[in-house]
Amino acid sequence: MGQETMLGLVKSKRGPGAEYLEVPVPAIQPHEVLVRVKATSICGTDVHIYNWDAWAETAVITPNVFGHEFSGIVEAIGEDVKNVEVGDHISGEGHIVCGFCRACRTGNAHVCPNTRSFGISAPGCFAEYAVLPASNVIHNHPDMPFELACLQDPLGNAIQTVLSGDIVGKSVAVIGTGAIGLMAIAVAKACGSGKIIAVDINPYRLDKAKQMGADVIVNSAETPMVEAIRSHTQGEGVEVVLEMSGHPAAIRDGFEAAAQAARVSLLGIPSQDVSLDLARHIIFKSIRVEGITGRRMYQTWYQLKGLLDSGRLNLDGLVTHKFTLDRYEEAFELMKSGRCGKIVFIHE
Repeated sequence: MGQETMLGLVKSKRGPGAEYLEVPVPAIQPHEVLVRVKATSICGTDVHIYNWDAWAETAVITPNVFGHEFSGIVEAIGEDVKNVEVGDHISGEGHIVCGFCRACRTGNAHVCPNTRSFGISAPGCFAEYAVLPASNVIHNHPDMPFELACLQDPLGNAIQTVLSGDIVGKSVAVIGTGAIGLMAIAVAKACGSGKIIAVDINPYRLDKAKQMGADVIVNSAETPMVEAIRSHTQGEGVEVVLEMSGHPAAIRDGFEAAAQAARVSLLGIPSQDVSLDLARHIIFKSIRVEGITGRRMYQTWYQLKGLLDSGRLNLDGLVTHKFTLDRYEEAFELMKSGRCGKIVFIHE
């Protein structure tokens, strides 16, 4: 390749902010591939890293390039790589797992206790080049736009959340309409759900939820969530709750608004302990609770590709802003404002 250095967005100090620096192009091991990054997108996790909160302090390795949602073209492959060729269009699964533990051997690699996370505890993709194991490569059709291909990681989170139980014909509440909540609305609709009720306190994102296919929007800062949801479900509550906010009060209200024998899937991560009345909220209602992390490896990816190929999954309008990587400060401030959908960095 010949190029020895590249520009990348680096978390060089264990504190708020980031730096756009010239750093070495990463070397590949025999089992790895080097990718020329074409598009990346900002995740809520990246905002936690940028702001440097308590979670980041415990989880993030520095100094490192961060970012984990990407698409690109393979530039070089290690000598042991058999499943990838130079020139392939790819994205990647961000959980780098051991392959040998009980979780990995029983179809639960997404919760491998030995996981290294791309862009968090391993070098990531907010740069000209990135490296990942060939086993983590997800092939993309060359016709897939890079700005769509880079969204597959968070889309997989939405798909695992929606499809962790029955959805066809069932009433659904999506609590929290950030990017993954918006994707979950589109996925639920594509998979044949019944009425979709979107809940948030951000009017901009509630408008986006309506655009993505929500039948009802509820601003819980103005109308109590439980009351609103029950009013749209003949007083019964919803059959599926998809909790995307991580807000303790919203989580409690989600369980309260769930119908008898409902399913509650929890993706949002609370920053503090959440108290629940287990007897009333879960046990006596016979609620099924699903904890969601990442994507099931690799079942979710095949579901994702199938939905995209079907043409039924409509993500139009999800990407609201595009930047070059050197405008990262503007992009992260916009993310923090909440007045955006998905933000994509276009890599020249």
